[in-house]
Amino acid sequence: MERILIVDDDNSINLMMKEALEREGFACGQAYSGSECILMLRVEHYDLVLLDLALPGKTGEEVLREIRESGNHMPVIVVSAKDDLDSKVDVLSIGADDYVTKPFEIKEVTARIRVQLRKRVETPSDMLRYGGLSMDREHFSVTADGVEVPKLTRQEFRILELLVQHPTRVYSKDAIYEYAWQEPYIGETKTLDVHMSNLRKKLKQASNHEYIETIWGIGYRMKNG
Repeated sequence: MERILIVDDDNSINLMMKEALEREGFACGQAYSGSECILMLRVEHYDLVLLDLALPGKTGEEVLREIRESGNHMPVIVVSAKDDLDSKVDVLSIGADDYVTKPFEIKEVTARIRVQLRKRVETPSDMLRYGGLSMDREHFSVTADGVEVPKLTRQEFRILELLVQHPTRVYSKDAIYEYAWQEPYIGETKTLDVHMSNLRKKLKQASNHEYIETIWGIGYRMKNG
């Protein structure tokens, strides 16, 4: 189930989009300021962001720049009342994938979301790299410091894949579970804990480097350095 983060300080618009998108089968998070959006992206996995520009705290433009400067390439669709050409060109030039002008038809927004998510699926990169770690998604193999990592299970591979895609972000256990198992998280942590432990052991067999860091009380991310 794809996860959409809706960022709009207008309570009624935010709720309307959430209810409409959930009817279409998406899972939705809600943020009401630019700062809240950045915080949520650090601790949760989302597949796409719907971003207003006129936000309290950080503006939508500032949020978009921060997302892209962090190396996050998830689709961002700007949904804004600004309808002049310069505003559209500006946000597209700093990394927005699409632009929808308010007022809008929710069917149009939904269609544009599906287009962006489909593009992401259709054009995957076969290789992921972080530090001395390389993941070959076509051949389902991993090397650490040039040494092949013992064969990973499907879930172990997907856990590592998620963390490597956005190495500075802290992922909660429920976000990791839902990505790796592709089913809703119901609060049971033992399964994830066992797979995470096995993944770390296999990485350790190939390299002395500790690649995964535990952020106590929050979740996991890739270790710096």
